[in-house]
Amino acid sequence: MAANDRGPEGAEHVEIVEVGPRDGLQNEDRVLSAEDRVELIDRAVAAGVRRIEAVSFVNPKRVPQMAGAEEVMAGVTRAPGVSHIGLVLNRRGLDRAVAAGVSEVNVAVPATDGFCVRNQGCTVSEMLDVLAGIDTDLAGTGIPLSVTVSTAFGCPFDGEVDPARVVEVVRRVADTGAVEIALADTIGVGVPHQVTELVAGVAKVADGRTLRCHFHNTRNTGYANALAAVEAGVRVLDSSLGGFGGCPFAPAATGNIATEDLLYLLHRSGLHTGVSLSGAAALGEWMGQRLDKQPPAYLGRAGNFPA
Repeated sequence: MAANDRGPEGAEHVEIVEVGPRDGLQNEDRVLSAEDRVELIDRAVAAGVRRIEAVSFVNPKRVPQMAGAEEVMAGVTRAPGVSHIGLVLNRRGLDRAVAAGVSEVNVAVPATDGFCVRNQGCTVSEMLDVLAGIDTDLAGTGIPLSVTVSTAFGCPFDGEVDPARVVEVVRRVADTGAVEIALADTIGVGVPHQVTELVAGVAKVADGRTLRCHFHNTRNTGYANALAAVEAGVRVLDSSLGGFGGCPFAPAATGNIATEDLLYLLHRSGLHTGVSLSGAAALGEWMGQRLDKQPPAYLGRAGNFPA
């Protein structure tokens, strides 16, 4: 059946968390100005996105693409019902995020020591202790906490990841006040049966938390994985406009699943997102122009169907 630009009205809703301004830009050679990043965020909101990973409070010497987080947060348009998410990895990042007025704090906790040491300078156990401290410091601020379990499907340094290890990390995360837990395929190695099994496993220990999934399309399995997650009951998915993205600390990591391509898949499957497919496609092209490269997404080239 033909889907409208935002998915069929009255259909089951899948929430899109737009990660383009953070995960989409952090591995690009060209650094966008704070003004361009503000425009990207505001235009994504105008297209219907209601949760957007706007900034990352990390050391700009390590990730120069994320410099100026405070300037970006000061420039974005605040609107009711819109959440501007800030990624933090330590207590210093948390202090900056709270001062900048983020709507939501997201903390990344890798499932493997190999990735955690290289990306965050500590072991998984140590990062879980950091998370507990962040959780304590957030108490009383009114800012919700979400946690992304990265390398949940495979690690560039430690290889295969035992699902039991991911489940145990999620169990520890569920001891905090986190309202949402995400499973991230950081390097795009997962396949649908892994998604089905892992979602079922972590749901048993997540203690009712909302589950979210974050997929990369490195090996062309990202969209199949997204659909598998939806079929497993997940109703929140990350994606990046234009399909840009990747991790500076993961060798050969390539882009996130593209927001516009994901919207096409979901809308044609009879699901509602509230995000404009044509608006997302136009923004993916806009990002490509700013980054001086062809967006990995296909929708902007092929167009919607029916037109």
